[in-house]
Amino acid sequence: MSFLTPLCPTRRTGIDRSCRRRNTSSASSSRRLPPSGLLYSYRSVSAFAARLTEQELRDVERRPGFVSAYPDRMVPLLTTRTPEFLGLYSDTEQGLWKDSNYGEGTIVGIMDTGIAAGLPSFQDNGLLPPPPARWKGVCEFNASSLCNNKLIGARNFARGLNAMNNHDKITAAAPPSDTEGHGTHAASTAVGMFVDGASVDGQAGGTAVGIAPRAHLSVYRVCAPRGCATSDIMAGIDAAIGDGVDVISLSLGGSSRPYYRDGIATSSFAAVASGIFVSCAGGNSGPKASSLSNEAPWMLTVAASTVDRNVRTTVTLGDGQRFDGESLYQPTDFPPTQLPLVYPGSTFSSAAYCSSGSLSRVNVTGKIVLCDTGNVGRVAKGKAVKNAGGAGMIIANRKVEGYTTLTDPHVLPASVVSYTDGLKIKSYINSTTSDAKASITFKGTVTGSSVLAPVVAYFSSRGPSKADRNILKPDITGPGVNILAAWPFDIGTPAAKFNIISGTSMSTPHLTGVVAVLKAAHPDWSPAAIKSAIMTTASRTTNNGSMIFDQNMNKADFFAIGAGHVDPVAASNPGLVYDLSPADYVPYLCGLNYTDSQVTTIVHKAIKCADYGPADLNYPSFMVFVSHGSSVTVTRTVTNVGAAGSSYSVRITEPVGVSVTVQPDTLSFSQANEKAQFIVTFTSDRSGSSGSSYSEGHLTWVSADGGDISVKSPIMVGINGGGNM
Repeated sequence: MSFLTPLCPTRRTGIDRSCRRRNTSSASSSRRLPPSGLLYSYRSVSAFAARLTEQELRDVERRPGFVSAYPDRMVPLLTTRTPEFLGLYSDTEQGLWKDSNYGEGTIVGIMDTGIAAGLPSFQDNGLLPPPPARWKGVCEFNASSLCNNKLIGARNFARGLNAMNNHDKITAAAPPSDTEGHGTHAASTAVGMFVDGASVDGQAGGTAVGIAPRAHLSVYRVCAPRGCATSDIMAGIDAAIGDGVDVISLSLGGSSRPYYRDGIATSSFAAVASGIFVSCAGGNSGPKASSLSNEAPWMLTVAASTVDRNVRTTVTLGDGQRFDGESLYQPTDFPPTQLPLVYPGSTFSSAAYCSSGSLSRVNVTGKIVLCDTGNVGRVAKGKAVKNAGGAGMIIANRKVEGYTTLTDPHVLPASVVSYTDGLKIKSYINSTTSDAKASITFKGTVTGSSVLAPVVAYFSSRGPSKADRNILKPDITGPGVNILAAWPFDIGTPAAKFNIISGTSMSTPHLTGVVAVLKAAHPDWSPAAIKSAIMTTASRTTNNGSMIFDQNMNKADFFAIGAGHVDPVAASNPGLVYDLSPADYVPYLCGLNYTDSQVTTIVHKAIKCADYGPADLNYPSFMVFVSHGSSVTVTRTVTNVGAAGSSYSVRITEPVGVSVTVQPDTLSFSQANEKAQFIVTFTSDRSGSSGSSYSEGHLTWVSADGGDISVKSPIMVGINGGGNM
């Protein structure tokens, strides 16, 4: 069995001599393992990964300097429109892309399934400068020409995966080619070059481009199609730190666990301590509460929402009811005439999902077939309907999926409709006194204000965090539904190496690209400052001015969207930021009642929590818990990254049942980078109630000198321990 074993940190981390003495024998523990047993000895994290028997593990545990051990685990892998949707395009020569020169000079590290290196999205076309002098990475492709001034690094890490006897064996010396597509899609979303004529099945056409098209790219293949070994992810992050990247993107993640038992969290801390920003997928296990991955406060945890584009279909029933849906397959020769409509689930419940062979007892020949989502993939349902003689298909979402409709390259005329519309179609079928009929018409790609966005995707994982209830997660939402980006294989007709897929794996590289352009525009900003800028300038409204909705078209709460939807242009001018240094996390972690060794495992320095007093984490959002009739006080510090001589006044939107006071209620700054502290007191005024609940509000610092800067932080208050919204 493979284990990850943190050790008392070595001399390299600059800690006290006592820890170094204790580490004398166990730092060499990894060197005394048989060559076949040692998988990785990490540089930035004081740990090693090895394949050990139970007896070997017990031997290691008895050696001085041993901190802990936990089993390696597999974690799952979790555009033509989005740059415009995010406001990066401009009719003038001004804007964030110009200010950052499209992210030039930054280096983005993608931890994923590798890359299809020869695609146009990853060519420099003679337009990019060489990588910065700090770059120390390598290109492991056999044909070195596959790397260039865009793709500057490519490495492969598979020892952990292979040691776990997984079916996805990868030769350790193999080049980091992408045989799955996930990594290629993520990389091109973050930093892909401009590629004209991009589309899938002739739809969603335009110029494909990443969010930071002039940033450099380094890829680390740490995943196979079926998942990723934590030890390999840690090795990739370890390498990226040494290589000199500015941003690490992780479109992967496992279930929640304490930070000290989460190799991704501990390695990410080492990256942040080295000045590297870490952007992570929040997970695709929504809308269930507390389903998040990657919850550590030093990570940016990203949710997923829609963009203002769909590939539209319209279902018209025999009684005139019309329902818009989506399908990537848009035939031009499908007749708009009404055809017989059948729902196999009315007769045989097993046929409701239209799985292979399930339609043998239902006459679907020449008919439009209504299928429920679930059991098998959406495209596979179409194959079953087509093989049974069906003329078309309507797929009705499950209740949990709500209004989140995903577009696919179907094999026959089809439309995916919302759960509510699916119920109406079933009601029509059940109530019609004559044969039910329907037609499907195809409208092609629709963009702009007629497509409500952003709306939170049903699959986007939700808070509150299991690992740490004191931090509001996720942090932010971004485009993650029906995203077009590069793909290693031909898709659709005409064939093109692009694909449209969905997930927080897609929203994460959008945020990664945003971080890259912000870093290029503001090279002196720390990872925490960039994170604060993104969060405090986030949008809470859709393109029609309403509040952001969830998949059921209800107002999305902060456990779904965090601070809101990313606004890159506003993030470049946040006015104030909530900054943090790596050392600031230590008293906070001690305050979680972690032991000294557990905190040491996370921060890679020997820690005695008795040496630290309690401290609030200077986070850009507020997550507090109060009992009825009681108060809680927290402290925050903001740094002026705007103009000298600026001042701000506070505005409070109080959570229901909670009064909020701020002292002082005005802040003035005479110079740039000046800091100011304020104290916030939350008091529950619902002393007569015994129930528990969550309640939301906002704290906003508004520029008082005629400017339009609003530094807005979400407030989530758990009353009597929290509960339902």
